[in-house]
Amino acid sequence: MREELLAIVEKNSRIDLKELAVILGVEEIDVVNELAALEAEGIICGYHTMIDWEKTSIEKVSALIEVRVTPQRGQGFDNIAERIYKYPEVTSVYLISGGYDLLVTLEGKSLKEISGFVSDKLSTLDSVLSTATHFILKKYKDHGTILARKYEDTREKVTP
Repeated sequence: MREELLAIVEKNSRIDLKELAVILGVEEIDVVNELAALEAEGIICGYHTMIDWEKTSIEKVSALIEVRVTPQRGQGFDNIAERIYKYPEVTSVYLISGGYDLLVTLEGKSLKEISGFVSDKLSTLDSVLSTATHFILKKYKDHGTILARKYEDTREKVTP
């Protein structure tokens, strides 16, 4: 039940508990108890609402920052990753393979704000060797959700 439960709530965290119990073929109390256990174990880390900011009047800019760092002896990348993820502008930090070590996602009000964060805060950290900034211009799919719907022509075809 655990794996199926996680798959369902990952796609729809607002699903009604009764409906979830029916889908899983268990009692509602079993679903409540399992969700509580998953939260207590840190498997379920939070519940989030995905917003397509492009459809609002609120200006937001997102960026992906590749960061090359010097890992610390005995600590690896954990300490520098923690220093970075504690900034409120940072929405996620990933340890990655390839030419860079960390992938940092940021949100800000403008390109200038994000550029300032990278140059004034991120690049000045002792362990940071270099960064590469990529601004997100348009999101097509995020967290498994398609944001950019294709325009469908609903007009009737006219044939001569």
